[in-house]
Amino acid sequence: MNMIQAINSAMDVMMARDPDVVVMGEDVGYFGGVFRATAGLQAKFGKTRVFDTPITEIGIIGVAIGMGAYGLRPVPEIQFADYIYPALDQLVSEAARLRYRSAADFTAPITVRSPYGGGIFGGQTHSQSPEGIFTHVSGIKTVIPSTPYDAKGLLIAAIEDNDPVLFLEPKRIYNGPFHGHYDRPAKTWADHPGADVPEGHYRVELGKAATVREGEAVTILCYGTMVHVVASTIEELGVDAEIIDLRTLVPLDIEAIETSVKKTGRCMIVHEATRTGGFGAELSALVQERCFYHLEAPIERVTGFDTPYPHSLEWAYFPGPVRIGEALKKLLKD
Repeated sequence: MNMIQAINSAMDVMMARDPDVVVMGEDVGYFGGVFRATAGLQAKFGKTRVFDTPITEIGIIGVAIGMGAYGLRPVPEIQFADYIYPALDQLVSEAARLRYRSAADFTAPITVRSPYGGGIFGGQTHSQSPEGIFTHVSGIKTVIPSTPYDAKGLLIAAIEDNDPVLFLEPKRIYNGPFHGHYDRPAKTWADHPGADVPEGHYRVELGKAATVREGEAVTILCYGTMVHVVASTIEELGVDAEIIDLRTLVPLDIEAIETSVKKTGRCMIVHEATRTGGFGAELSALVQERCFYHLEAPIERVTGFDTPYPHSLEWAYFPGPVRIGEALKKLLKD
């Protein structure tokens, strides 16, 4: 399966298992979503369980919260993560705090799906990475898969979770892993082990990172599209790096991070979001607090720049092989 098919399969499995699961969003019904992630679900489960909404993100999330409090398990889609900001008030002030505010009398078991990230020439309004905003908010879990296998297992776990989950889908790797070179032929998931996705129900536990590659020279913390860009870059450079795919930012598998950094003595963090206030800053602080006496060099961050995502200079903004390679050389030299 590719990642779109895996995400579709996760919703199909959960809707068949649990009649309380409903899918909602702009064009998710008959059309099957702008990326076809919900294709066929309305025909199979009906218009009362898979339905289109008006173009109002605050309304989509507000209704989903009410459904969740009532006992349903909504899976609302925000068509692009760039348009999630109108829904911030509902997500932050209502969904994230409902369990706490009601002393667990009510919960908001909603899973908000949204494609995010660049690398598709989407410009400033279709390429943003807003994950850092949500990791700051207590009460919301933030999940980002990097393979079809993880996408299905993590989405099932998210839908079954009783707390609100933001499930960000890196759209650059919907159809195949990305090596970071925009001027080379695209790859498909066909030969990737992460594309071997079981048909039925399985879970990938939230809060557990994956060691994509073991190494001794440096630990690289990343997630989503960057997992594949990093893997391709270190292979080209011949660096013995350990790659940790975080998979979930909240809850964070800090034990896996700490174990790896104490082993290698060096740490690099790679994400596509802007640098200031990005999740990499939190990761850097955590590594510094827990691994200071094991570090042999300062922590390096390779991120997007503190600008809107540029259309004409997309590949200068995108943390690609050149910038990752330069950071690795600096880190290993120290």
